[in-house]
Amino acid sequence: MSMRYASRTMSVLGIDAGGTRTMCVLADDAGQVLAEARGPGANLQSVGELEVEKVLHDLIAQAMGTSPAPAAICLGMAGVDRPQDAEVIRGILRRIGQRARVVVVNDALIALEAGVPGRPGTVVIAGTGSIAYGRSADGRGARAGGWGYVLGDEGSGYWLGRLALRAVLRAADGRGEQTDLTARVLAHYGVEKPRDLVREIYEGGTRPSAIACLAREVGAAADAGDGIAGHLVTVAAQELAKAVHSVASRLSIEAEPVVLSGGTLLGLGQLRRQVTRELSRLLPESRVVPLETDPAHGAVHLARAALSGALQLPAYNDAF
Repeated sequence: MSMRYASRTMSVLGIDAGGTRTMCVLADDAGQVLAEARGPGANLQSVGELEVEKVLHDLIAQAMGTSPAPAAICLGMAGVDRPQDAEVIRGILRRIGQRARVVVVNDALIALEAGVPGRPGTVVIAGTGSIAYGRSADGRGARAGGWGYVLGDEGSGYWLGRLALRAVLRAADGRGEQTDLTARVLAHYGVEKPRDLVREIYEGGTRPSAIACLAREVGAAADAGDGIAGHLVTVAAQELAKAVHSVASRLSIEAEPVVLSGGTLLGLGQLRRQVTRELSRLLPESRVVPLETDPAHGAVHLARAALSGALQLPAYNDAF
């Protein structure tokens, strides 16, 4: 974990708890960033309640230092749209001594807020998991994807990594084409034969963030011209763009900005370019912009709004 700190008077905390890493930002009530702390992932569905509590405890302590408790906290996390999940997070914060006003939202909302503060638009995130989310000017919200690594997360780092492993094993069986992914995946795990992957994966390597690390190998193989990897990237881009289109259409915000976020989407150049091309075809009036700040800064915006009493969260306009 790393941390930067400066003195302050009154404060809020914005937290982005992802599948691979967590970012905590301390700011004053005017939005001036005073401290940052980074640490491992803290996704409730992926790592469980106890691990989330440990990560949040450590990062909040690092960001706060010796300062008084924050007046408001906004925490964005995947999969907390259900009230019971949000209440689990509030319980964790209470156990670690936080008595501030707490706002718990989906991580997609804080990414959208960071990209287009206070404005309508859509965001697509592809990190360990994936989701598309949007809000309209009249306060409606909608989402597509974000169902988790078992049920969906198409186009995510986990999705790409899992399909890369399957491609390697299919090639080893003679059921699929030979692929440059074989050498790259074996080198990633430090093994010599595809059969050795069984031990690596099933003896502690099944955590979604661990599988998602293979997305880098998919991107590198696609850049090198591997057909299998290139196909995976193309399908991932199509899935992510279709999720955005679904959200924008349901909210009638087809001309509003689309924000690209997440380590997989922003980290794989070919994936980012293909998503941008697909979106220009599906939503020709929209402007596609990469997120240039951490989503935790969007959480700071929402925490400040909660502190001032101006917070209005989008309401889903349909069942999901």
